[in-house]
Amino acid sequence: MDPLTSLLQEVRSCGALFGRNLLEPPWAVRFADEGALTLVTLLRGDGWIVPEDGAAPVRLGAGDVAVVTGPAPFSIADDPCAAFPPLFVVHPDRCTTADGRDIGEDVVLGLRTCGNSEDGPTVLLTASYQATGRVSERLLGALPHVLLVPRDAPDPVLELAAVETGRDAPGQQAVLDRLLDLLLLSTLREWFDRPEAGPPGWYRALGDPVAGRALRLIHDRPERPWTVDALAAEAGVSRATLARRFTALVGRPPMAYLTDWRLALAADLLARTDATVAAVARQVGYRTPFALSAALKRVHDTRPSELRPAFR
Repeated sequence: MDPLTSLLQEVRSCGALFGRNLLEPPWAVRFADEGALTLVTLLRGDGWIVPEDGAAPVRLGAGDVAVVTGPAPFSIADDPCAAFPPLFVVHPDRCTTADGRDIGEDVVLGLRTCGNSEDGPTVLLTASYQATGRVSERLLGALPHVLLVPRDAPDPVLELAAVETGRDAPGQQAVLDRLLDLLLLSTLREWFDRPEAGPPGWYRALGDPVAGRALRLIHDRPERPWTVDALAAEAGVSRATLARRFTALVGRPPMAYLTDWRLALAADLLARTDATVAAVARQVGYRTPFALSAALKRVHDTRPSELRPAFR
């Protein structure tokens, strides 16, 4: 298991809010749903992603895929300088007009489909979902607020998502959730491989036979009593070689990275399950609950009880 796989196992769609929008200029849609990740693509036409934090607008062409991170509101519009109200506003639990009223039949064009023209030249597909926890933060922290992956050829997954968005069949939400996971994974892999991406050290290190091997071992078996010597033996190099290569590529020494990963996993397990602290400690590689508590206190200045309010 590699770091990207590990992170995306925790950042999975559940109840994704998919929307298809059929639009004729002028148009704008505002997103205030506080989603941790929003995937945006134009199946037809072009437009702009307009952040509300003062960042420059990002142009989106037909077939391009963008990911917007963070809860800050943003808009998608045919004109980045548009001064008219949005057609509708997406909230966490509903869509409204710009002044807060429920949208009417003139905007709702069908199942998961809104817009101002059934024959509009622009088809916008969006999907967003929440992602919480320490593991999610590791992925979100490696991404810019808006990342764009240009596409020159049709994407069969996008075409399938467009079709499924308008269907109402048994298991439909599960189909949409898995499609979003696949779209996110393929988009992130393409983004990290682009020269302008500046991927995190753990992603760059995956191609290295030494550091990449150690990373996969750490993510695959965090519960093992790893030492630098043990990781070096598995990678087939000396202790000094592993420590030097890993630190240079990942940006953290092997044991520091291991500690960070173990504590991220532990924090999410404590927050989301009712497993005992002892069980969580064993699962992430600490022999005793005291050892896990001491590590959390030292690194994050917190205690297990503070991470699980739902089970106090």
